[in-house]
Order: sequence, then C-alpha cells, then structure tokens
Amino acid sequence: MGMEILSLNPNIRSAETNEFQKSLREKIVGQDEGVQALVDLYQVFCAGLNSPGRPVGNLLLLGPTGSGKTRIVEAAAEILFENPRSVIKIDCAEFQHSHEIAKLIGSPPGYLGHRETHPLITQEALSATHTDKLKLSFLLFDEIEKASDALWQLLLGMLDKATLTLGDNRRVDLTQTVIFMTSNLGGGEITEMMVGGRFGFIKPEDGPLQNFDVKLERTAVEAARRKFSPEFMNRLDKIVVFQPLKHAELEAVLDIELGQVQKRVLDTAMGKFLFRVTPAGREFLLQEGTDQRYGARHLKRAIERYIVYPLANLLATRQVNVGDLVRIDWDGVHKELTFVRESQGALLLVEPAEEVAVAAAASDEGLGKDAPSEAIVEKPKAIPALPAAGQAMARVPAQNRKKSER
Repeated sequence: MGMEILSLNPNIRSAETNEFQKSLREKIVGQDEGVQALVDLYQVFCAGLNSPGRPVGNLLLLGPTGSGKTRIVEAAAEILFENPRSVIKIDCAEFQHSHEIAKLIGSPPGYLGHRETHPLITQEALSATHTDKLKLSFLLFDEIEKASDALWQLLLGMLDKATLTLGDNRRVDLTQTVIFMTSNLGGGEITEMMVGGRFGFIKPEDGPLQNFDVKLERTAVEAARRKFSPEFMNRLDKIVVFQPLKHAELEAVLDIELGQVQKRVLDTAMGKFLFRVTPAGREFLLQEGTDQRYGARHLKRAIERYIVYPLANLLATRQVNVGDLVRIDWDGVHKELTFVRESQGALLLVEPAEEVAVAAAASDEGLGKDAPSEAIVEKPKAIPALPAAGQAMARVPAQNRKKSER
C-alpha cells in the first residue's frame, strides 16, 4: 500500500507565536518589519532551530529618534517576561572611552578596585528572566554608534561566538540571548528629507509612498555601512529600519498613551475616575505633539503637559472623586483645554483596571467599544454642549500654545 502524500503549509504559525504577534501589534504602532523580525526569531527559537553556538538573533534597529526602536524591545519583554525592565540595557553613551569597558565586563584581578567593579553582563543577569517554559534573554545596546571602538571589538566575539569573557575570566554563554542594537544613524538625513520635501507627517491623501520608504531605508543602511566595519555588519542577522510615524499612526499612539494615563489614574490611591478626550481635544494634542524631528516622544511630552499635570491638580485639590467621569475638550474661543465632570459617582469599576482604563481613554464616547457592560452601573445622561448646573468645570490654558518643552 502506497504512502499517502500530504501537502504541508510552512506559513502556518504556532498558537504561541500568533499570540505573541497579536500582543506585540497591540503595543507597537506601524513598524511591520520590526514586528515581523521579532516574531520570526521567536518562532525559530520555540522550534529549537536557532543556529548552535550563536546568539538567538543579532538585530540592528535603525531609524530616527522617537520611531519605536527601544520601545519594541521593551514591549516584547513585557509580553514574554511580564516586565519591560527585564531587558539588560547597555547605554552606549556611557562607553565612549576604551577604559570604560571595565564597567561592562569587570576589571581583571590585580587592578585597583577590581572587587568593587561588578560587570553588567553576567550569566546570572541573563538567566534572571528564564522560566521552565521559556529560557530566553534580551540584551540591548542602545545608541551603539556612540560607543568606543573597544566596545565594537568586544561585540564581534559576542555576535559571532555567543560568548563573553569577563574580567575575572568567567565566561558568559549568549546562546539563549537575542542581542539588539539601536542606532540613530541616518536619522538626520531622513529628517532633512521629510522636512525639506512635501512629506512632513504624511497624510493618506499624499498618495503611494513606497518609493519614499525604500529611499529612507537605503539612507539609513548606507549610513550604518559608513560607520561600522564590514566584520561587524557581516555578523548581523537582520537590519531593520524603522520608518518615521505617519499622522494616522500618531493617532494610534495617542490612543495607547491616553490609555496608559488612564491606567495611572486608576492606580492612584487618591481617587479613581475615568476621563475621555473629545475629538477636538485629541486634535489639539496631535497638533501640539507633532514634530518630525522627535517622533512619538514629543507626543508623550504634550500629553504630560496638557493632560497629566492638570489631572494631578484636580486630584490634589479633590475636585474629582471616585467614579467620576471627566470630559476633556478644546475650547476654540478661549484657546484652552476644559475639564468638565459629566457624571459624579455614576461609574463603578468592577472589571480589571487595565481593561477599563484603555477602553475609556481610547474612545471618544467615554467608554470603548470593547469595554465590559458590567463596568457601568448607571449610564451617564446625554451631555449638553455646556456644563449643566452642578457640573464642575476647570479651564487649563494652552499657555500660548507653545510646543511642549523639548
């Protein structure tokens, strides 16, 4: 009897990988190439097919500041290890001189103070994130272009042989580690291209931008090749170029950041309340937080200045109480944000705080589409254009609408 020939589908991913990809896309806006690179590495590692004697992956992340290079590593760590701080992060600006390498690997015996110099990269630090199910570590070299040549030479052995010898001759095994390196190389040229051309923060009606994206990618990669040696570039598994965030992507970042602010509010001991930002208020935040040179970081600063600081004042002065619903709107006449209490004690939070937080902040209508119905005990009534009697209202001037402090 002949054996039945079965057609196989190599494009199907495991349930764990699909869940990882879904969670990563919820935290990272755009940057499909970066997400795909991480998902592919994770699938290969889970299948046990990563190259023996080498790190799980060597990734160089290029792109302008504020495009999400460091954030994607922290988001992946938060998903896999339940803690964004579980990444061993090396700030390469602290290693601009060759003698500073001692802070990374420790001083050799016999050197003055060698017992007080504790290396940053150790086997214990890498193993801290290991579990019975997942034995994986993340090592991040941030802004690698700022490091001295001595650090680059050290990296050559790490990227190729997955080993590191510390100052006291202990060896560190990196075969279960993903090594990330970020760099802003080419970021200035990319910004010049965007500011000098018609692109700015690109809107959908601007037409197809594939050629522009390819040009951006080529600019960043060429800048890296000019800076790093061929030996270094040849040890990389993948170079991922992060594109500057477009207008629609910044709107999605705004949703995520407002959700994070709402979570912070619900985590406070002073008073747990919900807030929503109207479309006019959101547009004001996007205008104040949009800058081609600073990416999403500038939007975060605008949210801190115009949302977090006023909410802190309202909490500190007891103008809002547990269960209140606050509407944040833009007053075009007085050129300022207004804070209105729409419902007093009408909301009772019975679901996990994070779910309600993200839903409430992301929606124009006070509660998101996916918010559990059990979270509302009494629905707020129709909201008039101006605050009705008994509603509390606070005005926060836009402070001459200056951009937030950089």
